[in-house]
Amino acid sequence: QVQLTESGGGLVQAGASLKLACTASGRGFSDAGLGWFRQAPGKEREFVAAISWSGSYNTWYADSVKARFTISRDNAKNTVYLLINSLKPEDTAVYFCAAGFRGTLTSSNAYDYWGQGTQVTVST
Repeated sequence: QVQLTESGGGLVQAGASLKLACTASGRGFSDAGLGWFRQAPGKEREFVAAISWSGSYNTWYADSVKARFTISRDNAKNTVYLLINSLKPEDTAVYFCAAGFRGTLTSSNAYDYWGQGTQVTVST
């Protein structure tokens, strides 16, 4: 069982940067693939970024964010991060982290555990 808690969201101006964190409790973190998704008001949840399980730590990004977002993980701290640069109003959403142990990490179907989300609001 893995429990995930996001932090780092807030209200920021366009152009600023934020670093979201997601800390896990429970066992198996280092074996998990980790992802970030977001859900804007009135829209479906969408994939943002993912990093694979131990070993290769490959990363994937949605095309819309790959130039500005960076996902990383620190297994010693049981934490996955999402650095967001040059924030835009369209980045406004609730950001969720997720953990899974099999499947294609760009799909929500790969994830077994989800956090409650952290709100990011970008003002002009």
